[in-house]
Amino acid sequence: MKKRVMVAMSGGVDSSTAAALLCQQGFEVTGVTMQIWPDEEVADRVDKNGGCCSLPAMKDARAVAELLDITHHVFDFRDVFSRQVIDNFCEEYLEGRTPNPCIRCNQYVKWDTFLELAKSLEMDYIATGHYARIEKNPEDNGFLLKKGIDPGKDQSYVLYTMSQEQLAHTLFPLGGFTKEQIREKARQFGLPVAGRPESQEICFIPDNDYRRYLKDHLKQGIKPGKIVNLKGEVLGEHPGIPFYTVGQRKGLGLAAPKPYYVIALDPGKNQVVVGGEEDLFAKGLIADHLNLIGVDRPEGPLKIEAKIRYTAPAAKAILSLCNSDGAKVEFEHSQKVITPGQAVVFYQDDLVIGGGIINRIL
Repeated sequence: MKKRVMVAMSGGVDSSTAAALLCQQGFEVTGVTMQIWPDEEVADRVDKNGGCCSLPAMKDARAVAELLDITHHVFDFRDVFSRQVIDNFCEEYLEGRTPNPCIRCNQYVKWDTFLELAKSLEMDYIATGHYARIEKNPEDNGFLLKKGIDPGKDQSYVLYTMSQEQLAHTLFPLGGFTKEQIREKARQFGLPVAGRPESQEICFIPDNDYRRYLKDHLKQGIKPGKIVNLKGEVLGEHPGIPFYTVGQRKGLGLAAPKPYYVIALDPGKNQVVVGGEEDLFAKGLIADHLNLIGVDRPEGPLKIEAKIRYTAPAAKAILSLCNSDGAKVEFEHSQKVITPGQAVVFYQDDLVIGGGIINRIL
């Protein structure tokens, strides 16, 4: 019997081509688009901008499913997306942290709720259009997560939370291709979305104005406070900590002979701490919410490369586990703008060792 796979279809070229490739490979494919917008105003903005899982995107996904002659469903994921992604996004900014909502969506929506739904429907696998690879571990018959072969498109960073059980029931059809190869395959398959542009960075903020979004959704929680330097001297005032991120230079409203940058955010004192560009560099970090993939827990320091955000290059470092949930990362060379709330992901060559959430800077 054919293996059954449920493909998350957002209406974009990647997920559409993933579904087409799986059909070509002989799987019994079912397409699913997730309805995730609990806020009608947000849904309207997403629809107008053609964002992920918008009404136009759903129509594109359905058109692709019809072309491929596969079943297509729309399932309601609004509650879990609101609780696990949107609420967390707002809460993290209130705490002076900069979250990555894509990681939360992958962890709690795709590889928690979506996978469990697929299992309840007796599917063998789920599949997405991520550029990453899953391979069997020859040493213990477990599973390894590896980078996609296209270095400019690799998305393994946002997948570090995956478990062995999730890896065992997941397919990444695009991991062995470059983005241009996938667009060419989409054209060869005759997919109507072959030329569709990339989606925006934060799917539920289609105009990319996260400050406006937070202002609309955190009306009672945002309070003005002081901007201080590293000595604690007051330099000015700010309208609210959630409007700032570590490394920010513009919009501080401070007159000085050289530019100020946001060095830290202190929610306890409701202060934005600023300094010079040289103060943005740090030698290490402490991370929590740790997840390791396909490796034994190291008893001593481990040589790795670490990425401190999705767009950052991997940097040589030493990983030391502090406890069951935490780790210390010490970089060979100081890194610029290490940001609490972002993920730090550990690699050895193209193998994902694991990762965690940056808690504080050393």
